[in-house]
Amino acid sequence: MDRIREYAVQVNIHEAKTHLPKLIQRALGGEDVIIAKRGQPLVRLVAIPGVADTPKLGTAPGLIRRMGDDFDDPPPDFAAYQ
Repeated sequence: MDRIREYAVQVNIHEAKTHLPKLIQRALGGEDVIIAKRGQPLVRLVAIPGVADTPKLGTAPGLIRRMGDDFDDPPPDFAAYQ
């Protein structure tokens, strides 16, 4: 699938389309992924610094509409442990 050249992975366009999720994971892992056409490098796939799978607060407003009044109460079968 790939030919390694100076710390980079080079694949042709067809391979890139076929294995894009794997190549993205490699780029997120810090590798440079070069996509070539007929052996000539065209583009480089690299991770964007600071962008990761970090959760964003406030992205689901209205998801929890109402909590029960006993939400903070311990479960009934937990009384023996108190």
